[in-house]
Amino acid sequence: MKMLRCATLVVRDAARSARLYEEWLDYRTVESGQVPGALAASWDAPGTAGASYAVLAPASGRDTYLRFVEQPPVDGYAPLRTYGWNATEICVQDVLAVNERVTAEGSPFAVIGPPREIEGLDAIYPMQVKGPDDEVLYFTQIRDDLPAYKLPRASVPIDQVFIMVAGCSDLGASMDWFREAVGLQDGRRMDIVYTMLAGAYGTDPDALHTIATMIDGDDVFLEVDQYPPEATARPRHDGMLPPGVALTTFKTDRLGELAGWLAGPAPREGPVYAGKRAGVLRGPDGILAEVVEA
Repeated sequence: MKMLRCATLVVRDAARSARLYEEWLDYRTVESGQVPGALAASWDAPGTAGASYAVLAPASGRDTYLRFVEQPPVDGYAPLRTYGWNATEICVQDVLAVNERVTAEGSPFAVIGPPREIEGLDAIYPMQVKGPDDEVLYFTQIRDDLPAYKLPRASVPIDQVFIMVAGCSDLGASMDWFREAVGLQDGRRMDIVYTMLAGAYGTDPDALHTIATMIDGDDVFLEVDQYPPEATARPRHDGMLPPGVALTTFKTDRLGELAGWLAGPAPREGPVYAGKRAGVLRGPDGILAEVVEA
């Protein structure tokens, strides 16, 4: 993946989440500490300064990361019921084997969408789970490339983050923003049966939901879903990151061409940034996109 860098998830206990992901998903911690004040301010979350965090990499060693940031839970927040980043998709070698792993006794994960083939998308075989802080993960087995697009193949049983999923109040407006502000291109738009989303809203499980992908060349790494009208804006603590999936970090060699910064690019340290400049953009539905220099 050329452009996707990191998914940042808000959790109650960063060290606990890191241990669980190491034990159950074979990830490894590559950095931990407290969020620097300047970085928290760049996220428009000054209240997150000093919070514990951990950065994890997959067992394959690929440089696409998960970052856990510790914050108190937000009353009224429920996964998949609000606009914004809602899920992190990870590629796996064998989704049925992963299903056995996450349903084993003592697992901190709960299946909310069992392995299921999607009509018209034979190249992928996904399932969905909720993690220990109600974070939503998709585990997806890649069987083939999509027409005109490349998809990563897992080199270990559970490998890298390869797609981030955003729930939108206006799919077209969100796609326009990602195109104009972040420099992505339109991928494929489709209507699918989306049992996990139907379950979250109590709607007809056979109803069709509109989703679309966004790309960079032949790289597919972003899914945008049109959410039902019952979805709401995401509640958050004043001065802190939104709960759930808080932001996504992209990397680009076109940093100088981007504009509209919430916080202008500045050098950042650690494996996510590698000393490069990074800045933050805010899109429709309050979505936060962090962009780091490639």
